[in-house]
Amino acid sequence: MFRTTIEKLNQRIAKQEQQISELTALLRWYEEQNRLAKQKRFGASSEKTNPDQLELNLFNEAEVLATPEGQEPQMEQVTYERRKTTGRREVDFDRLPIETVTYELNELDQTCSCCGGSLHEMSTETRSEIAIVPPQVKVIRHVRQVYSCRSCERNDIHTPIITAQMPKPVYPGSLASPSILAHVMCQKYVESLPLYRQEQHFARLGFTLSRQTMANWMIYGAEKWLTPVVSAMKEYLLKKDILHADETTLQVLHEPGKSAESKSYLWLYRSGRVEDPAVVFDYQRTRGGEHPRNFLAGFKGYLHVDGYPGYHKVADVTLVACWAHARRKYDEALKAAPPEARNNPETVAKQGLKFCNELFAIEDLKEASPEERYTARQERSLPVIEAYQNWLKQQRSRTLPKSLTGQAIAYSLNQWEKLAAYLADGRLEIDNNRSERSIKPFVIGRKNWLFANTPRGAKASANIYSVVETAKENGLKPFDYLKFLFEQLPQLTGQLDPQALEPFMPWSASLPAHCRLKS
Repeated sequence: MFRTTIEKLNQRIAKQEQQISELTALLRWYEEQNRLAKQKRFGASSEKTNPDQLELNLFNEAEVLATPEGQEPQMEQVTYERRKTTGRREVDFDRLPIETVTYELNELDQTCSCCGGSLHEMSTETRSEIAIVPPQVKVIRHVRQVYSCRSCERNDIHTPIITAQMPKPVYPGSLASPSILAHVMCQKYVESLPLYRQEQHFARLGFTLSRQTMANWMIYGAEKWLTPVVSAMKEYLLKKDILHADETTLQVLHEPGKSAESKSYLWLYRSGRVEDPAVVFDYQRTRGGEHPRNFLAGFKGYLHVDGYPGYHKVADVTLVACWAHARRKYDEALKAAPPEARNNPETVAKQGLKFCNELFAIEDLKEASPEERYTARQERSLPVIEAYQNWLKQQRSRTLPKSLTGQAIAYSLNQWEKLAAYLADGRLEIDNNRSERSIKPFVIGRKNWLFANTPRGAKASANIYSVVETAKENGLKPFDYLKFLFEQLPQLTGQLDPQALEPFMPWSASLPAHCRLKS
């Protein structure tokens, strides 16, 4: 009887100790999540681990950099010769049109006050200023003359009538011009200015232009003229053997079969390290893996992605995972750790972050050829990756799986083949930041205009983003390039197929100089 009671007490104690252990682990997990949430809300978003950054305080920068009171700064004498170079300001001026205003004395004042002799120009003094030309709304009336023959009018039954040539409009039956259509698109999709704010801006310029009219203009321009360009860009992408992909959410209010609060998605596909980059956005209702599978049908090669499993449905590709995502897991674990653990070099998250940092430090090979980059990775990166893999296997059983550090370890192990894939080709990249940089303008713009009204508008937005982002990647001015397209494409006869559009693509060497940024 007494022995049975002791056994029951021991079982209860063991059960309570297990519960205490589980509750302690759960408490630590909640503490991690709380610290991480506070850091994301109030802390810096940068993932850089440069220790010098931690010592910089923007509010007392003058005090930190100034020489301490009562102490003279150390002086040294340096003697050298150098060639005089053009300042940065003059380099910036080379990219701008320059208007010169010359000030001269009138003829009556060009006499010497001392002897009365005539003055001559000895030198000049120059001052430069940056001026801004504010936007202006004006009306362009296209008037074409109609001609007939007076002799035929008097003497013949039939009188020939000849009408002067006039450019075809970008949107027949509307007031839209190529310039205002390009302006409205750039204001929304490059400068992230919603249509209701553009409506207010036009009113201040003295012209009433409703947001509904602007929306109709943009949808028409995107469907009629930009869709063929984007289709040609997609065809161009599928011929490559290295691509990047990413996706982000988009809210579409009036989508059949879905509530206004549900999420739709904008998928991004872009080229890698090539001379003629292309960026294509694709609107879809869901995040299903069938969308990249269908879009990339016919593509064969390497595909840079994040850890989303939907990309596994894409056939005939080698997925290349992103080391920036693997590194970010450790960075989040450190940010969520207690203060005493963040600076401890023996912390597991700190060790994992160190491995990732070593790999990124080796990637300072921007000017290297693919062959040189491949050789450097085999010699320097491969040993680090092998050591990191062994370290992961050791730490997996020592770390709580549900902790942020445990999740970081599990992420790297689950993605291991894809993480190591970038070693196979020197043209591949260690991360998928190239696609994240391309999708960022949409993410920033989404914070301002929040949603698309209809699927038709979402598709138009995807086409406009595709064109303007590809234009920026190729060193073009988005406004001038769009204006050029809207001026020239309506004048083409026949079908707008990729062959006919080749002179108008963002990478075409035949584009006019005014569309390009001065390098």
